[in-house]
Amino acid sequence: MRPSRVALVHIALVLLSVLFVLPFLWMLTTAVKPIGETLTSPPRWIPSQVLWSNFPDAVFYGSKELGYVPFLVYARNTVIITLLCVVGSVASNTIVAYSFARLRWPGRDLFFAATLATMMVPFPVLMVPIYGMFKEFGWIGSFKPLWVPAWFGSAFAIFLLRQFFRTIPNDLSEAARIDGASEFRVFADIVLPLARPAVTVIALFTFMGTWNDFLGPLIFLTDQNTFTLSLGLQAYQTQHGGTPWNLLMAASLLVILPIVVVFFFAQKTFVHGIATSGFK
Repeated sequence: MRPSRVALVHIALVLLSVLFVLPFLWMLTTAVKPIGETLTSPPRWIPSQVLWSNFPDAVFYGSKELGYVPFLVYARNTVIITLLCVVGSVASNTIVAYSFARLRWPGRDLFFAATLATMMVPFPVLMVPIYGMFKEFGWIGSFKPLWVPAWFGSAFAIFLLRQFFRTIPNDLSEAARIDGASEFRVFADIVLPLARPAVTVIALFTFMGTWNDFLGPLIFLTDQNTFTLSLGLQAYQTQHGGTPWNLLMAASLLVILPIVVVFFFAQKTFVHGIATSGFK
């Protein structure tokens, strides 16, 4: 590729990155503004006074219009649900993907095709029957509808892990079996450590999806003490106007901060896991 074309590509990428960063910068500047400067016209990017106190106010005190907002309760609920989903997703998807990739059993390919077919069914189609099933179980209003399904596998995660497992040489597994290792020992001690990049990708996808999930908590949770962060942010919006946008932006920034931090430290493993899972 010619240098001029490379320069044009770099310029286009820089412009696109600026376009994507602008909403985040607006959220950051609004989070430290006085309430009177949040809706000024024309908009002010740089606040006249930086109020770092907006962050503790958003976490501990709320506002005069809102009263107390239990941000820490929302954070605790979100952490509990996210950890259960991540552990369940990693445990279930790795076992099922290993069975599809490394074991031979009747109907394996047919079951794998049926698993992939479930990816074509959108969630709104299943929303009503799933709600009815959980209602019969008596789980509505609890955390169970949000984390129990993660322990039964995901078609996309199974597919990604299966593709990665197929790239691991079978000679390693055969050598372990000759030495007397059981199939579970081969899976746990040989295959799973080598598949750490792909497992990290699944854990990150599950973490981000669960942490940001809004529709699930909206459907299944009924008590404010069980709300998650994504659903609890609605508590900062009053029904009669007067929403404190600076506190809402401060709370939103705190909500997305863990995702940014986790992805920053795991981005190399994330990219390696995607690149070596058979995707072109």
